[in-house]
Amino acid sequence: MLWGDEEVMGLSTLEPGILAIAASDFDARPMTYVEAGQRLGYEPDLARLVGDRLGLTPVWTNLPMEDFYTEMQAGNFDVVWFNQANTPERQAWVDFSRPYGLFDEAVLVKSDRPIASPADLAGLKVGGLADSTNIALAATFPEVILVPFPGSDQVLPEMLAALRAGEIDALIDDELVLVVAAEEDPTLKVAFSLPTQAQFSIGVQKGNGELRDAINQVLDDLIADGTLSQLWATWIPWKPFPF
Repeated sequence: MLWGDEEVMGLSTLEPGILAIAASDFDARPMTYVEAGQRLGYEPDLARLVGDRLGLTPVWTNLPMEDFYTEMQAGNFDVVWFNQANTPERQAWVDFSRPYGLFDEAVLVKSDRPIASPADLAGLKVGGLADSTNIALAATFPEVILVPFPGSDQVLPEMLAALRAGEIDALIDDELVLVVAAEEDPTLKVAFSLPTQAQFSIGVQKGNGELRDAINQVLDDLIADGTLSQLWATWIPWKPFPF
């Protein structure tokens, strides 16, 4: 389904014809990253597809991740669209779309560490993004020492550097991000994955049900016509398409 001109014109966004997106320049490939000024990855490509069908041009703003929801509450953006799992806590701030992906979490360690389960991390330092679903999950591991990292756009390089330097013993994050990190550095390995199947969704400004419903319709259409499956295969070929 393509949205007709009348429906597109009726969509309420902060600026006509623009989809203002709260995001980060944090390198989270293959989901999203910025290279030579261009935003690339599964999420940005999907945002462009959704925008094309709704007659909206995506415009991203780089924010500290801890500011996403206060900025949304202040009414400064139409959506937050950056690796956001749909959680009850976040539902208090935004209205989420249907999911565009289901993702697991994982733990990264040095390749020579005999770590294969949460129990093996007892007494060890586990780093993760502060106030994230990742570090909340690590808090359920027995006897771990949590080391939260502030959500700057350099947080992943900072956490990886801390792991390599021995400042932390393990790093918890989204599985997709850590698989890429391990592929790029043979001194690191994914110790184990956690099949959380987190629903990554688009957080829409509360009360803008029209925009949320329009986005949901486009996502449904992209799934039905095979477009989303093709996009998934381009960026995440090692994981089965979840829908």
